[in-house]
Amino acid sequence: MHRRESQSRNRLVSVTLDETSIGRGNPDQEHERAIAIYDLVEENSFSLPNHAGGPYQLLIALHESKLALNIKDEAGELIIVHILSLTPFRRILKDYFMICESYYAAIRTASPAQIEAIDMGRRGLHNEGAQLLAERLRGKIDVDFDTTRRIFTLITALHWKG
Repeated sequence: MHRRESQSRNRLVSVTLDETSIGRGNPDQEHERAIAIYDLVEENSFSLPNHAGGPYQLLIALHESKLALNIKDEAGELIIVHILSLTPFRRILKDYFMICESYYAAIRTASPAQIEAIDMGRRGLHNEGAQLLAERLRGKIDVDFDTTRRIFTLITALHWKG
């Protein structure tokens, strides 16, 4: 298989949120979710070990404190569902939202150096969350780090209170 063909097959072509389990958010939440989905679909590397290849569709649902990743082929046939506990992400998500609040407050009053320092902390926590996600997906879904960061962005958008 040529590299270009592999790149076009090993990717997500759509990401959908299950409205029944996730529900609709307020307009700000919906906007954040839409941006996260757009960024993820626009640029990603996504494949399943021991599977002939995609492209893939992803339906994300929430069940209690677990994320259900319903992976389908291009025709919409279910290939596999991976259940991912969100419990290991609780601390990172809590810290991430706390630092985001600090960042938005700092934008109004802090110096550029202070804003940059807070933003570096935010990016560091985001990377930590993406790294944890990569560890949790290892052996189940093959993704590069940028794709993992985009999926983590979507997870934060699902939990953001607005």
